[in-house]
Amino acid sequence: MKIPQKLLWRVGRNLIYLLVFGIAFWTHPALFAPVESGILDVEEYCSGIENHSLQVAGHHVHYLAEGPDSGPPVVLIHGLGGNAEDWLEVARYLGKAGYRVYLPDLIGYGRSDKPAEFSYSVPDEAEVVIGFLDVLGLKQVDLGGWSMGGWIVQEVASQQPARVRRLILIDAAGLNVKPDWDTRLFTPATPSELREFFALLMPKPWKPPDFAARIFVHIRQEQYWVIRRAISSMLNGRDATDNLLPKFRMPVLIVWGELDRVFPLKQGETMHRLVPQSQLEVIIGCGHRTVRQCADQIGPKLVEFEKRQE
Repeated sequence: MKIPQKLLWRVGRNLIYLLVFGIAFWTHPALFAPVESGILDVEEYCSGIENHSLQVAGHHVHYLAEGPDSGPPVVLIHGLGGNAEDWLEVARYLGKAGYRVYLPDLIGYGRSDKPAEFSYSVPDEAEVVIGFLDVLGLKQVDLGGWSMGGWIVQEVASQQPARVRRLILIDAAGLNVKPDWDTRLFTPATPSELREFFALLMPKPWKPPDFAARIFVHIRQEQYWVIRRAISSMLNGRDATDNLLPKFRMPVLIVWGELDRVFPLKQGETMHRLVPQSQLEVIIGCGHRTVRQCADQIGPKLVEFEKRQE
């Protein structure tokens, strides 16, 4: 059967479009950030998540919100290399329980600004969180953080303890403990390094084929300079929270993945000892990506903690 020439022309034209798009995406992935952002906006709108932005110290800060406007405010801070979407599954539990949940993208991450002159240190990110609360007019909140976000919220609670009604730390950084793993894995350059990174984060890691791993690494490289600057700041030990934790007087919930290799459970147990009034919950079978992979276990624990303290 003879294929119509017009059909062949259309197929050829579409293949050329795909080739040009692929080359453009590969060489300049940042150009497609607005497309990705638009897709996320649509997905979140369809699921009832609110998209907002505001200015903090002259920087654009994007955030998500869920739950009734009149609900008690809960602010949740993501970790290194993460974004507001990391919290979505956990936030749904709090939103359904009547809390107003705010999920900001930190400066340098997600859909917030990434200024070249910013330090990306824990204290400076904590100042951004305080500014975020100021702009929204939130005088007192329940504040939670995961991984690096847990370190940031400890800093906020130390600076403004009266403003933090309850503190939630999930697989939190902050103690003056040097990691026993290669920190360069947070900026993987090869498929094998990416698979090592996933194995560090998850007990049952995804093992992408090389072509998928290369695409993932290529897209992530746009953010590597921010991650490297943040890691360099955290490793100097000057901002460790060992001496801050015993001073906290608000109720503190500490949640930890049993199989966390980034910050092993013994660090959660140390934090629990340093904060006498804290409550430690261990998530069995979960690694470091607790808020992503074990939300069905964490969400109810957060709601229970919130309700018990009311």
